[in-house]
Amino acid sequence: SEEMAPPIQQNFMIPKKEINIVSDMGKWKRSQAYADYMGFILTLNEGVRGKKLTCDYKVSEVGGEFGSTRQGWWRLRGCVLFHVSDPFLSVSPQPIEKLVALLNTLDRWIDETPPVDQPSRFGNKAFRTWYAKLDQEAENLVAAVIPKHLASAAPEVAVYLKEAVGNSTRIDYGTGHEAAFAAFLCCLCKIGVLRVDDQMAIVFKVFNRYLEVMRKLQKTYRMEPAGSQGVWGLDDFQFLPFIWGSSQLIDHPNLEPRHFVDEKVVNENHKDFMFLECILFITEMKTGPFAEHSNQLWNISAVPSWSKVNQGLIRMYKAEVS
Repeated sequence: SEEMAPPIQQNFMIPKKEINIVSDMGKWKRSQAYADYMGFILTLNEGVRGKKLTCDYKVSEVGGEFGSTRQGWWRLRGCVLFHVSDPFLSVSPQPIEKLVALLNTLDRWIDETPPVDQPSRFGNKAFRTWYAKLDQEAENLVAAVIPKHLASAAPEVAVYLKEAVGNSTRIDYGTGHEAAFAAFLCCLCKIGVLRVDDQMAIVFKVFNRYLEVMRKLQKTYRMEPAGSQGVWGLDDFQFLPFIWGSSQLIDHPNLEPRHFVDEKVVNENHKDFMFLECILFITEMKTGPFAEHSNQLWNISAVPSWSKVNQGLIRMYKAEVS
């Protein structure tokens, strides 16, 4: 296989909190890290535009000590790999599959850590037991995803993984934790483990699996929303799947924003579109009229096009989350 030149030596460091007071936000928004993060979010937004979760998509097969690549075709539902006759593609699981395996491990740990009986209905303390296992194993989980020559990156990247699943003290989860997972994926792109060309695989295969695991965490341990704005917020827990999910629906021939409050439309199409999957989860978790418990989303359903929804959500994300 064709090999690239060995990578330039990189120095890694354990991340530390730099945003402590409101005025620190200005420094963050002027930083290269912010530009990289938002660039990553927007690149993925363009990558999934007009695409279904169930569509065929290309993913780079990164292999070899220094990241030689081939292209393979994947089908999301059932994960059928084409070109299997190519021996290069069967050497070892590739980064996308390794990340899915990592998330499957987190899912299995939930099954192995059932909720405990306690007086309080919310914030089940078994989450702390689950989280302690992640805290202990995070570096090993990350090391299994990245190639050996990048082993020194594991302690730095693992911090973002640990921050991406909620707070073990408060037993809550919110858009800041979701942002940490996006930063985790962005880090993997920056060190060459993932390729930014693989937008659809990153969103449809990895991030979507992450959402499934987070929803299971939220339901199993009755996690509180972190920093929720209540009925005035977009959603108690997530934001990015609404951005990327609205991009998926741009120029859809039949589905318009007004349709996502229609239960029948959601039930028939949620497996194809992240936005509708989010709506389904909300309706499963909340009772009462949609316009009352999810007022912001109800207002968004009156926007005339998915393109305008997408643009508005990006502006809201920059103002409220990032």
